[in-house]
Amino acid sequence: MKSNKIISVREQIADVLRSDIISGELKPNTKLNEHQLADRFGTSRGPIRDVLLKLTKEGLLVSRNNVGSSVSSPLTPEMQRLSIDIRLKIEEFAVKQVEGKLTESDCDNMDAIIDQMQEYFDREEFTELTKSDVEFHQYYVELAGGEDLVNLWYPIVMRMRMNYQRIRTSEKLVEEHRDIVTALRAGDTKATIAALRKNIK
Repeated sequence: MKSNKIISVREQIADVLRSDIISGELKPNTKLNEHQLADRFGTSRGPIRDVLLKLTKEGLLVSRNNVGSSVSSPLTPEMQRLSIDIRLKIEEFAVKQVEGKLTESDCDNMDAIIDQMQEYFDREEFTELTKSDVEFHQYYVELAGGEDLVNLWYPIVMRMRMNYQRIRTSEKLVEEHRDIVTALRAGDTKATIAALRKNIK
């Protein structure tokens, strides 16, 4: 789902670097150089520092004193399983919070995101598909708990994305999201949670 809002230069840079990390173009443990990034994006180091801080808060970068920022390592299998458990708890909480409050417009907006996901899947644009996948789940998480809940949820999801290969291989992925919206539309929390657990793994 595309909006017409104006995107700041900082968010544009963050989105490019986010895509580079998700796609694997920027490998784990790659050190990011502020000067080089400023040259690449034609800006000063100030906005670059802000972007690096933002991506660190998202869990995609690690920042250390006197060392700078580098790309995070993928989670270990044990940490990945823990992240899945925590993410599910947050999203199950979210769908319970929005029960009976979702409008038809909300469901249409989520349908639009899924349609975009299908287009990306058909074109094998897996990085954009990943970002649309995150956008879909963020939609109802934000409805449920606003910025506070999103800030709790988002770093977990983004870190999980760094070693998430299923998006490249599962033809069922888009359909799983349609199942979530169908259950949300029906106000069937039990079915929604079942659809979530099928999707988030």
